[in-house]
This record gives sequence, structure tokens and C-alpha cells, in this order.
Amino acid sequence: MNPAISARALEQLQTVFGYPAFRGQQGEIVEHVSNGGDALVLMPTGGGKSLCYQIPALLRDGVGVVVSPLIALMQDQVDALAEVGVRAAFLNSTQTFEESMRIERLVRTGEIDLVYVAPERLMTQRCLDLFDAAKIALFAIDEAHCVSQWGHDFRPEYIRLSILHERFPDVPRIALTATADPQTRAEIAMRLQLEDARQFVSSFDRPNIRYQIVEKDNGRKQLLDFITAEHGGDCGIVYCLSRKKVEETAQFLNENGIRAMPYHAGMEHPKRAANQAKFLREENIVMVATIAFGMGIDKPDVRFVCHLDLPKSIEGYYQETGRAGRDGMPASAWMAYGLQDVVLQRRMIDESEADETFKRVLSMKLDAMLGLCETLSCRRVRLLDYFGEPSGPCGNCDSCLIPPVSFDGTVPVQKLLSTIYRVDQRFAAGHVIDVLRGAETDRIKQWHHDSLSVYGIGSERPEAEWRAILRQAIALGLVTVDHDSYSSLKLTDAARPVLKGGQKVQLRQYVKPAKSKRAPSASKGYVESELSKSEQEIFDRLRSWRMGTAREHNVPAYVIFVDATLREIAKAKPRSLDDLRGVSGVGEKKLASYGEEIVALIGEML
Repeated sequence: MNPAISARALEQLQTVFGYPAFRGQQGEIVEHVSNGGDALVLMPTGGGKSLCYQIPALLRDGVGVVVSPLIALMQDQVDALAEVGVRAAFLNSTQTFEESMRIERLVRTGEIDLVYVAPERLMTQRCLDLFDAAKIALFAIDEAHCVSQWGHDFRPEYIRLSILHERFPDVPRIALTATADPQTRAEIAMRLQLEDARQFVSSFDRPNIRYQIVEKDNGRKQLLDFITAEHGGDCGIVYCLSRKKVEETAQFLNENGIRAMPYHAGMEHPKRAANQAKFLREENIVMVATIAFGMGIDKPDVRFVCHLDLPKSIEGYYQETGRAGRDGMPASAWMAYGLQDVVLQRRMIDESEADETFKRVLSMKLDAMLGLCETLSCRRVRLLDYFGEPSGPCGNCDSCLIPPVSFDGTVPVQKLLSTIYRVDQRFAAGHVIDVLRGAETDRIKQWHHDSLSVYGIGSERPEAEWRAILRQAIALGLVTVDHDSYSSLKLTDAARPVLKGGQKVQLRQYVKPAKSKRAPSASKGYVESELSKSEQEIFDRLRSWRMGTAREHNVPAYVIFVDATLREIAKAKPRSLDDLRGVSGVGEKKLASYGEEIVALIGEML
């Protein structure tokens, strides 16, 4: 430990950023990097990763270089730092040549604390020469999981970042990500030449997020019911797999009184950028998007993230749901999931142009995602276990709050497997279920499947229940979908012992989808901030003031103050600048900029 560095780091945290103390491993990371050490940092979204390189950049001589793939968000990141008095800028393709020249001069002369740069720009000879000529405090590689070729956000240009170690051997490097299983962690260290770097792995748990996965019936209507029942007027994100579904879902929500906007890679860039800016700067907007949207989104008051389609992997799901509740307040992660999602994801893997090794990796990741959806136990335990973190039941997911009923599903699964076998493993789900239920269709008559011994042996169960059983059989690896032959169902080797009665199968009891209603309160995990009536009135006035101030400064509202800080101000009711100085999130620059206005506003209301 270096007491001098620790003291200076804490002073920067309090006076610049306005926080009383470091959280978790932040202090240790800041001291290690400030001392010149390399680091690999895994910290959940909202855990405060940015402070881990911002404060060392302020403490060390020179300019901190932040490598980020998020060109569209660099302006907001720079604006947020300017609000607390940190001299920051960016270099990217959106700037004029003259503006780039001005920023380069500031880097060379050391008149800047932090500069953000995209990896493609960093790799240019001009940029490397610039950093050769400047005094560099550190390199921070944000979203470091982008270096993983097996990951969900692979960016080829990230692999070339190993040049930083070779070209600038004496400059400390810190790689940061919110999403990496042990294999991805090892790949990041290897590709960025950080094998000797100290690793800081925080808990992946986000206890304020309530996880809920429901049986998909009418997904769009279920989504509307969920938002209306639990998050009316809240800001949220809805993820869809296709651009068409994004557009249709946004239109549907708007037609039903929810302010929604689309975002996907097929939109014209100005429109896409305008929608993102509106989402960041305004409140109560729902963004309906493909996974093209979201990485690096710092908006702290996103109250829910919904999935209308099954994500490809737990990493993707974790990162996307992690955009909810960054402020630590209660938030929801909701998904509607059905048989068609499984079939579609399998088809996408089979039809991709990837080699067989990569397809196997994708299949394993999908299997883990299916396991999370079909688990009979706590979802958070399953989620954290994927990242190698042991835990106990959370009390804040649907499985804990309304425990699913499990039953011995051996007989119905045997009926399903027998029917697939008897129709020669040549037919898709719809036809197999029709045979099971004894339906009278032209196709059944055409193939004489009404004369099979399995015809009608499952007539006691509705079609939706058989779809749930089939989905679980696929998740358990007993059945697979062959996309080379019209999505026909095939038995796997694992089906044999079940068919022969040598292996039992536990299934999740089918529950008919019901209209969403507010779930029981969680017994643990987070404490909801309760405001008295007078405190709520002050909080509402502060939010109105913040919105007007943000418009004047042309920055997102949370850049002025986050909701958590406004809540603390409402509770503290400061009558002087000294009273306000102790509130978390109010640094010296913000105190000077807004303190008198806030104290006057409080005075008017008391």
C-alpha cells in the first residue's frame, strides 16, 4: 500500500467526483494502476469501472488514453467529465480535420487529462506517432471482451491492441469489461499480453435486478401488459432479434400509449443517432432495438430491459439486462421465451458460415442459455454459476418469488420421443404435436399417421403444454432440430435411455400465461429508497430543474446529477453550500456550478 497515493486518490474521488468513499475493489485498482501496474478488471455494469482509470489518469503525469469502440457515445462521456472539471476530449471520425488537429495539440502539450479514441483510429500511424511524442499516463482498454473471438461482441481491430505493450512497455494498461466467463478472461489476457497483469474480479451479481422469464404466448401483448403493470412511465429497453420486429414492436407500443422509438443497424445514421440522443437526454422513453444498441450506455435510470427473443448466450443476456438499474435502484429483466425461439436460434447456428469448431462453441453457449430459461431453481444462482461465482437463492427472481412446480415428466417425454420416432424423424414440431394430440388434419391423413400406435396418446394435454414439453426436451438434449430437412425433429443418443425407461426426466410444470401483475416484493437484495411526501415534492422539483439545466447545456439529464444524488439532496434538504457539499455525487465543480441554485430551490420549498 502507498499511503500517499491512497490519500490523493481519495481526495480526487471526493472533490472531483463527489463520492465519499471507494466501492468494492475500486480503491485497490486505482492504487495499483496509479503505481504503474497493469490490471484486468471485471466489474458489473454500474459498478464504477470508469473511475478505475479516470482517477489514475488524474494522479499520473501525462494524458490518459481510453480505447473505446463507442464512437457514438464519446461526446456524452467527454461532456460528463467536463461537468466535474476534468479536461477530456476524443479523437474519432466525426470530427473535422481542424478539430482533430486542435485535440492533437492538446495531447502533445499535456493540456488535457483524458482522450478517448476508437481502436481503428489508434492503429493509424499518425495516432501512434502522436502518442510517441506525448507523455502518456496510462492506456485504458474499455469493453475488453471485444477482443474475444468466441464472444458476442467480437471486434477484429481489438486483437491488434497488443501493439500497446510492445510500443509503450513502460505505460500501465488497464483492460475493463463487465462480461467475461473464465475462458474469455484468459483470452483477453493472452491477446492483450496482460498475462502478468493483476486481475480484479468483482461479483457479477446485480441484486437490484429482478429476473423473470415467462412462457411466450402473444409476446407483444405480454410485453405491453408487463410494462403497463410494473413500469408505467419508466424508461426501458426492449430487445428484438430482427429489424422488422423492432419497427413493428415500437409501432405497437406507441399505438398503445407507450412512448417508444426504434433502433437498428438498417436505419439511416442521422435518424439512428437522433433516437439514441433522445433516449439518453429525455425521460420515460422505451427504446426498441436489436443488439446493435446499448454497449456503453451510461443512462443510470433504465428501469427495465425486456427480451422478446431468446439471446444467443448468457454473456449477451447478462450484458443487455445489466443496462437496467445502473443507479442501484430496483429494476427488472423480463423475457418472453418459447419453442420457436429455440428452433430459430438452432437454425441460425446451423446456417451460419462459421467453421464447425465455432458452431460447437455457439451451440454450447445456447445450451447454457436454455438451461437458464428452463431451470427449476433460482435464476441468479444459475446465472452467476456460469461466470464461476457460487451463490445462494436470491429471493429476487421469479423462481424464488413464485417457485415453479416440478413433476416427473418421464411418461409425457417418452410419448413425445416415441411419436418423433414413429413418424420417422421427418416432421417438424407442429405435425408431431398434431399426431400426439390426435388432430384430424389433411397432412396426418395423407401420411396415414392416424393409424400409428402413438396417434392421440397425448390428447389429454393442450398444444401449448406439448410445446413446453418439447422445448424442455430440446433444452435437455434429448431432441434436436434438423434444419437441412425442413426443421424436422430428430432423437439424440441421449433419448435412448429415457425411451427404454432407464432414466427419469424432471420437467417444469406448464403454467398458462397470465396477464402480468406486480410480483411480491423481494425479501432481500436491495433496499428501496422511501421518500416522505415533502421529500418527494422536492425530488420532483429537482428533476424538473435538472431537465431544464440539461437542455441548456445540451447534455443528458444524468450528466448534471443522477436520480440517486437528487434523492439524497431531497432527504438532506441543504440550506447552505456546506450542507450540500457532503451529499454523494456533488463534487467541487458541480457545487460551484449548481450549488446556489439548488440551495435556493430548497429554500423556496421549506
